[in-house]
Amino acid sequence: MQVLSRFLAFVLILPVRFYQIVLGPMLPKVCRYHPSCSEYFIEAVQKHGPCVGCAKGVWRICRCGPWTRGGYDPP
Repeated sequence: MQVLSRFLAFVLILPVRFYQIVLGPMLPKVCRYHPSCSEYFIEAVQKHGPCVGCAKGVWRICRCGPWTRGGYDPP
């Protein structure tokens, strides 16, 4: 089960890393939170596991927008 969990975490983190390395530098920095939403997603998956971490990451991305104050929000 541990191997499956690690593999699933890797599969979830891989596209986020791709975004950070390839797409992120071409886009303006608009995230209102610290750490950024992509870093938050990665930290949440690593800390809470693939299922809970992914849910927390998606919820964070949904909350990030011009209507929020942002600020420091650790996973």
